Amino acid sequence: MSRHAPYFTVEHEEMRKVIRKFVASEITPYIEEWEETGEFPAAIVKRMGDLGFLGLRYPEEVGGQGGDYFMGIVLAEELIRCGCGGFPMAIAVQTDMATPPIYQFGNAEQHERFLKPAIRGEKIAAIGISEPDHGSDVASIRTRAVRDGDEWVINGSKMFITNGPRADFITLVVRTSDAPGYKGISIILVELDRPGITISRKLDKVGMRSSDTAEIIFENVRVPVGNLLGEEGKGFYYLMWELQGERMIAAAGAVEAAQYAYEMALHYAKTRKQFGQTINQFQVISHLLAQMATEIEVCRQLTYATAYRFARGEVPSKEISIVKLASAQMAHWVTDRALQIFGGSGYMMENPVQRLWRDTRLYRIGAGTDEIMKEIISKEMGIGL
Repeated sequence: MSRHAPYFTVEHEEMRKVIRKFVASEITPYIEEWEETGEFPAAIVKRMGDLGFLGLRYPEEVGGQGGDYFMGIVLAEELIRCGCGGFPMAIAVQTDMATPPIYQFGNAEQHERFLKPAIRGEKIAAIGISEPDHGSDVASIRTRAVRDGDEWVINGSKMFITNGPRADFITLVVRTSDAPGYKGISIILVELDRPGITISRKLDKVGMRSSDTAEIIFENVRVPVGNLLGEEGKGFYYLMWELQGERMIAAAGAVEAAQYAYEMALHYAKTRKQFGQTINQFQVISHLLAQMATEIEVCRQLTYATAYRFARGEVPSKEISIVKLASAQMAHWVTDRALQIFGGSGYMMENPVQRLWRDTRLYRIGAGTDEIMKEIISKEMGIGL
């Protein structure tokens, strides 16, 4: 599929080659093992930090490489070519979910304590939004932080926390006042080795299995007041900003997951023979492949065009929601058709296409469900109630 100006330069494509070689040699050979164990070694995060991959689009003053937003797109696209979505999602939490608010709203001390070690791969980051009873309705979260002198005392629990079982810190969304709805929301950076924090269980997921996920309980956890990110009561605004970037990077990953599945299906169709000919010669298969390629390219160009605006400081929430919704649905549709082209062999656990089929289902849930995306789109278009 075409990747061209104004989105990608020679420098982007050189970085793409470097990352693709790294993925092929240091990630892909271990994916089966990581999927089986439900986690990846922390050493690979440090390795990526040493290579500069975790700070591609962060400025040099905080330890980044000084690249633009599309360097991050390149990383997201190339990581998914390891053949699974779990490990790339865990890295995306590190680069595009937990740390951007720290850079954007944090102070110099927080950059030193949290952001720079995350960019170096010395600390694994998580972001804590969802709770056992609160997911899409962020304004209703119950995890509470109460000021006590020079400390915050935190009580509550968080669910579906990517990197949770062994993260070093969490960008935690909490309620710091009784102000109604979003007005009482703040964000606090919490080191996860503090007393009172329990990883209550490691979650067993349908897909994204190489990404370890946890439920975390906070019982009278004391954190310095200096760990408050930005201003008290502004957390909901910070989070809404963060979610736009999260949705953009999810869309990029979803599109490339579909591309990878399409390439596997195309290769199989050109080599698999039935009734004396390769199956790509059957019109039903060739037309299906053409439709798959079309859907991928539409979402790819829409994603790039919206990312181009996002990279220049715009936050077009309607367009980002459209991109996320379309790419998530497309990715699962394409991987489902890819599995169908493989037939019975595609349904075997030894075939990586089934893993992408399982993994891409989460794109329609994480970072905002299909239903939430449609709600945002309808409201911004003036067609909602």
